[in-house]
Formats: sequence, structure tokens, C-alpha cells
Amino acid sequence: MDRRIKIRHLQALTEIIRQGSLKRAAERLYLTQPAISRTLAELEEIVGAELLNRGRGGVTLTAQGEFFHRYAQASLSALEQGLAGIDEAGRAGALQLRLGALPSVAARLMPEVATEIAAEAPQLRLVIVDGPHGYLTGQLRGGALDMVIGRLGAPDTMRGLRFTQLYLEQVAVVVRPGHPILADPDLRRIGDWPVIYPSPGSAIRPFVERLLIAEGIAPPQQRIETVSGAFGRALVPDSDAVWFISAGVVAREVAAGRLVRLPVATGLTEGPVGMMTRADSTDGPAQQLFMQAVGRVLDRLELS
Repeated sequence: MDRRIKIRHLQALTEIIRQGSLKRAAERLYLTQPAISRTLAELEEIVGAELLNRGRGGVTLTAQGEFFHRYAQASLSALEQGLAGIDEAGRAGALQLRLGALPSVAARLMPEVATEIAAEAPQLRLVIVDGPHGYLTGQLRGGALDMVIGRLGAPDTMRGLRFTQLYLEQVAVVVRPGHPILADPDLRRIGDWPVIYPSPGSAIRPFVERLLIAEGIAPPQQRIETVSGAFGRALVPDSDAVWFISAGVVAREVAAGRLVRLPVATGLTEGPVGMMTRADSTDGPAQQLFMQAVGRVLDRLELS
């Protein structure tokens, strides 16, 4: 949009049409008639077209004016709604969003998003609940949560929910630095050590099973089934356990060298991560502010 167009230009045009007269519009906007005429002339110069037909009977829109007036009205209406929403939020106190975050998102994305919101939308209070996919989607479906952010689940877990994809993520296989498997990083060797394996019902379990089937590997007998990031971070650095977990859960540990990702192909585990809301819900100011913050963080992390 041409940055020379100001709100006063849109207000002048819409009020002139509403009143049918420059004089009455000037009175409504507390302007002189020469001032509103100059404002209208500025707008016509900016858009490069005459917007009004002026005559003794008053003013009417030209064809170009009719087209532009429709969008000017919509812009002012949207601005008024936004100001009303801010005013309402101020009267009611801070906006609040009850958010469910699956482990990969809670560890990788949410610290960045929380920092972004604190800087850009301090009126938004986040209530963050983490947990497995089935639990969080159940809370969302029942109304205890407003949104859930995480991996797209199996069709039966997504009943009554709407999913908006944000980015794609793989499952990582990670171990401590110096682990014996690093000398020969072959997935067929994982059975030689304890394995932290995704629990039944977790969003990543089918992806890990698909990977092992494709490699001709049976599920490890010596396994602990969990998607708890806290448990894995406590056990793996001080043991020989091999951990299957969403890459986002351990992104910081891998970047810092506290954990090592096995150099094995895990493309078959790639799946969409996104926002889940109830299918019958509409996004309010809190959801919109949150999604704007998420978008800025994704751009910064180059995940989108």
C-alpha cells in the first residue's frame, strides 16, 4: 500500500459519502471545508484517479471511487474492531491463552515464543500445559485448553479438531558423546543397549515403527517407553541408552554438544507440526497475538 495514504484520507472520503456533502462531512470531522477539500485532493492525487463527482446536488462516487470506497470502509471497520478489542482486553485485564504444548514444541519453540510475547504482546498471559498427544487433545476437545501445538496425530485423535501446519520435523536418534555406537552408527545395533522408545499413543510412535520396519529391525526388547524429555535428558548423558525422540526436544542439547544425533537417515519419521484448535471455534485476540508471535519466531529460526 502507498504509505502516503493516511487514516485521515480514508475518514474524509467515507464521511463525505455518508453525509453526501463536503460541508456536513467537515462539520462531523471538526474540520473546515477547505481542509477536507485539501484532504480529498491529496487522496485523489495519491491514487491517481478522481474519486468523486461534484455537483449542485452534492457529491457521488465515480466508478474508481466506488471501488476504492468499499475497501476504505472495510479498512476503517477492521481498525475500529481492533481498537475495541484492545479496549475490552484492558478493561478485563490481561488476555489469557491456555495452551497445550507437546514435548518437542515445549522445548524448542515455546521459550522463543514466550520471549517474543513478553516483548511484543505483554498483555497476553500464557498458561502452558505439556503432556502427551492424547492427553492434550482430550483437554482441548473438552474446553480446558484453547489451543494445542504439536505433531499431527492419528486420524482418530484429531476428531473434532482443526490443524494448521507450521513446519515439518523428524525424529532424532540421540546418544551421549563418546557412545560406543558412534564408532559404527548402524540402527541394527541399537538392541545392544537400552532404548528409550516412544510410548503407545504418542504422536511419533507410528513414525519410529515405520522407520524400523523399513530397515528390517524388530522393536528393541530392552526398551523404556516414554516421550518424557525430562527423563531422557536425565538418563541419556550418563548412560549408554539410545533415545528416539522428536528433534525439537533435544535441539538445544545437540547444538550445545551435550547429546549427539546419530548420522542415520530418518526421513521416514518426518511429520507436520502445527496448531490444533476445536473445529467449531473462532480465533479471538489472544489466539491471533499468539500466532503472530509464533510466525515471527518461525521466520527467525527458519523453520517455516
